[in-house]
Order: sequence, then C-alpha cells, then structure tokens
Amino acid sequence: MTARWVDVGPADAASDSSPLPVEVDGLAVIIVRCGQDLYAVEDRCTHDGEPLGEAPLEDCQVICPRHGAHFCLRTGEALTPPAYEPLRTYRVRSEDGRLQLEVPDPG
Repeated sequence: MTARWVDVGPADAASDSSPLPVEVDGLAVIIVRCGQDLYAVEDRCTHDGEPLGEAPLEDCQVICPRHGAHFCLRTGEALTPPAYEPLRTYRVRSEDGRLQLEVPDPG
C-alpha cells in the first residue's frame, strides 16, 4: 500500500495538553505532542468508539473520556481496561513549521 504526506496545520497547533483532531479523506486522527515528539493515533476508543479529540492527556497517554481506558500515544497499546485492542498509529512529522500526517493513498 502506498502512502502520502498531507499537511494538516501549523506545527504549533499540536500540544501536550490537549489532542488536535484532524480528518483526512475520512480518516479521523488525533495528533499530540509529548515532549519534543509528535504522535498520531486514530480518533476513537477501541472499546466503544468514543472520539478522543476532547480526551485528557497524561504521561504520553490519552484517556478515553467515557470509561477511562488509557492508551499509549507512542505505540497505541491499550494500557487499562475496559479497552484491550490497541489504537492504530500513524506517522506524523513537523516540516517547515507545518504538521504532516502520513495517510494511505486513496488511489
């Protein structure tokens, strides 16, 4: 499968205090800064599908606002019940002050 990098906004929009929700070609993702690193994971809890765009962040983890499942932003791993399946992760980078997300090529 081929992929492409898509500009999704200014690099300073990603923070370590709240997720940045973005959508590209129907793909919903949150981008989070953890220290100097950027992470992107799917914008839905694998337990019940709850969006994570308003979820709290703590120690490079996103916490589902509905049932409190914790996910590692680095790996997508589900760290606490009730979630057991990992979040899908995506590559994200900062280039020339812009955030770029690697997404599957629709073609």
